Amino acid sequence: MKKILFAGLVFIYLIVNVQQTSAQKEEKYLTAIAFYNLENLFDIYDDPKKYDEDFTPTGAYKYTEEVYQKKLDNMAKVLSEIATDKLPEGPAIIGVAEVENITPLRDLLAMPKLKQRGWKAILIEGPDARGIDVGLIYNPKFFKVIEAKSHFVNIENNESKSKTRDILQVTGVLLGDTLTVLVGHWPSRRGGEAASQWKRARAAQVCKDIKDSLVAANPNARVVIMGDLNDDPVSPSVAKTLGAKGDKDAVEKGGLFNPFYDYFKKGIGTLGYNDGWNLFDQIIISSGFIQGADDGWQFKEAKIFDKNYLRNQFGKYKGYPHRSFEGSVWIDGYSDHLPTYIYITKTKK
Repeated sequence: MKKILFAGLVFIYLIVNVQQTSAQKEEKYLTAIAFYNLENLFDIYDDPKKYDEDFTPTGAYKYTEEVYQKKLDNMAKVLSEIATDKLPEGPAIIGVAEVENITPLRDLLAMPKLKQRGWKAILIEGPDARGIDVGLIYNPKFFKVIEAKSHFVNIENNESKSKTRDILQVTGVLLGDTLTVLVGHWPSRRGGEAASQWKRARAAQVCKDIKDSLVAANPNARVVIMGDLNDDPVSPSVAKTLGAKGDKDAVEKGGLFNPFYDYFKKGIGTLGYNDGWNLFDQIIISSGFIQGADDGWQFKEAKIFDKNYLRNQFGKYKGYPHRSFEGSVWIDGYSDHLPTYIYITKTKK
């Protein structure tokens, strides 16, 4: 009788424990935030104020309406699949880079693979000579925009008057709480990584200053810094200027956590170059997501969206991201970058 009673108590305990675990899972919302460099998503028209002539029907890339529509369809396919392993409607927020203006973004969201999602887009044109900018796509069912503005990144000096992309700042309400997203496409490594490092440090400083002002007002502020940083998680602009750490336990109140640090240390990246991998496409979050704040937000995991079709399957670039063009020839690809995304949870009240 004692054995039967003990077994019965164990069985009851297991049932109660499973029910409690299930209840705990049901008490959390799950959402995702993503970033994708769309690699030269231009419209087909020549803007006399931009160096966009190559991406026109008569330009070097023979960027016809047919190519444009196929490019949109390919981009839509990728965006329609990100994070759908856990969220049928995909991310609530997606930062994007290398978009000429708002028109291609709106055309992208009107594609059959995305139209039913009801996504919206924000893009503020900046001073980049080629005319490429960053933008934000969002699902208005989950993210309600309060304000959007851009921040100038000054990379002029005595030798150069060159311009770079602005930092896009969008503040809104995600699942009932305020969130600020900073989307950037930091200056390239043209001229050499070391020689151009100061330019990316300036972009990083703009992001840090914005983050610091938000954290000063609220130490638990939820801030997301993401984009094509043209630097890796260990680069000075990210690790020193931003101060983004790869160890959650080392992040101080108001500091930043880079969940893609471990990927990079393992040799995993988002773009390939000269037989090596870089991880330029990062999503960095403030401590408000990782330190168990009373508002219930928690970082869950970071992922790189890496489907087989996004990589070259043969040829000298086998294994590299399957980009849109090889040289100036359309090869029906996607982007030279892989998308990244993170899952975060919020406790239901």
